[in-house]
Amino acid sequence: MPLPKIPGYSRLNKTHKYSAAGIAAAGAAAIAFAVVPGGDASAKTTAQDLPNKPVALTSQKADAQAHHEVLVKQSALASKQAKEEAAKKAAEEAAAKKKAAEEAAAKKAAEEAAAKKAAEAKAAKERAVKQAASRSATRIETVAVQKKTYPDNLDGWIRESLDIMKKKGIPGSYEGIRRNIIRESGGDPRAINNWDINAQNGVPSKGLLQVIAPTFQAYHVEGTAWDAYDPVANITAACNYAADRYGSMDNVNGPY
Repeated sequence: MPLPKIPGYSRLNKTHKYSAAGIAAAGAAAIAFAVVPGGDASAKTTAQDLPNKPVALTSQKADAQAHHEVLVKQSALASKQAKEEAAKKAAEEAAAKKKAAEEAAAKKAAEEAAAKKAAEAKAAKERAVKQAASRSATRIETVAVQKKTYPDNLDGWIRESLDIMKKKGIPGSYEGIRRNIIRESGGDPRAINNWDINAQNGVPSKGLLQVIAPTFQAYHVEGTAWDAYDPVANITAACNYAADRYGSMDNVNGPY
């Protein structure tokens, strides 16, 4: 006996088809049993006497729908989690880039500050060197300007010698020096005695105050020339000798 056709059967999946076939077979068997001749009266039933049970197809559709909804929810949740992870990763990368940029900027600022400080220190040092050089030049110019000048004559020689003697602590006066010069040489810085005992001994007296070479060398004053004929050197050495022997050239009133 062929199975009854179920509307929409071709659109069911394999599981649904097996369920529908089972139901159809069961229905056919019930009908056949009901029409068998000579059967037991209690067994004679009709299709109308079969219990009215819900078809399993409806339940399976509901299960499939529920499963589909679960899959949809899981897919949505996974998509949401993926988006959240991507957003978190993007935020972390952005924060890392920002931090790196800030650190690079801070490093650059520190390097620029160090370079600026070094440049300022160098400039300050250069200014200090220039200022020191300028002050030194100014002092030299001032000294040059303030350096006392003396006339190149007996008056100038005596005054220059007195200034040197004052710095060295050698006593003597203008009048005492001039008096002895006039007596000894007449004011001639090239005067020389070639006839006295010193000359006979090979050491003639020379210059304004007639100083012999050993005395000139022993009492030479630093800052003056080493030439016994130099007027200032001769006066200063003679006054230094007189101060040592007589207390001062002012105390000399004759040959010494």
